[in-house]
Amino acid sequence: MTPEELTADVGANLAVVGPGFYFKPETLARGKELGLGGFQFYVMGRGGVLGDVHADVITSAFGYFAPEMVAKLWDAARQTIDPRLAGREYVGCCQEQGRLSLSEVAGLEAFCQAAETVLDNANSGGMALFAGLRAEPLADDLPARAMQLGASLREYRGSAHLIAVMASGLSPQRAHLIKRPDDYGTFGWKDEPAPVSSAEADAKAAAETHTDRICAPAFASLDDAGTAALQAGAAAISEALS
Repeated sequence: MTPEELTADVGANLAVVGPGFYFKPETLARGKELGLGGFQFYVMGRGGVLGDVHADVITSAFGYFAPEMVAKLWDAARQTIDPRLAGREYVGCCQEQGRLSLSEVAGLEAFCQAAETVLDNANSGGMALFAGLRAEPLADDLPARAMQLGASLREYRGSAHLIAVMASGLSPQRAHLIKRPDDYGTFGWKDEPAPVSSAEADAKAAAETHTDRICAPAFASLDDAGTAALQAGAAAISEALS
C-alpha cells in the first residue's frame, strides 16, 4: 500500500469522527450548559482552537460555510464564552465521546502510537485549524486519546483538502455543492446554485487525488507495523462510531 492509498483509506474511515461527536446529545447538552446552541457550539468549539479572532478567520479555516452564517454564529457566541475556553470544552466533548464509544475497541494503543507518529510528521503549513487542534493536550486514557487523535487526523486531511480544492480552481462553495448537494443550504448558502459542470466535477476529483499527495509524506513516516495498526484502528473506530 502506498502512502497515498493509506491516507485515502484512513481518511475515509475517520471521516465519521467529527459527526461522531459534533452533534451528539452529550455534546449538545454541554453546549447548552455553556449557554450555546448546537450550531453555535460547533462553530465556537471547533474554531476556538484559533483563539479570539475575527469571524473572517474562522470562515477561512472552515472553508465551506457561507461567511454570513459563520459571522452570525461566531460573533453571537463570543458574547457568551471565551473562544479558547470553548475550544477546550469541545476537545473535552470529543474525548468524552471516545470514552463512551471506543472503550471496547481493540488495538487502540497501537493505533494511537501510529497516529501520533503521523501527526508529529505532518506539515501544518497553511493548515491553521489542524495546527490548532493538534496543539491541544492529549487525553491520557486510550479511548479518549484515540478519538482525539482521530479528530486531528480528520482535521489534517480536511485542511489539506481545502488547499487542494483551491489549487484545482474550484471555490470551496462549489466544492461543497459537489460533495454535499443536500447540505448546500445547511451551510448557509441561500442562492440557487448553477448545475455542476463536467469540468468542475473533474476538478473536484483531481482535488481528492492531490489531497492524498499532500498528506502522503506524513503517512510515509510509518513502518509496516505502524501502517497496519493505523489502518486497522481507523477501520475499528469507524465501525464503532457508525
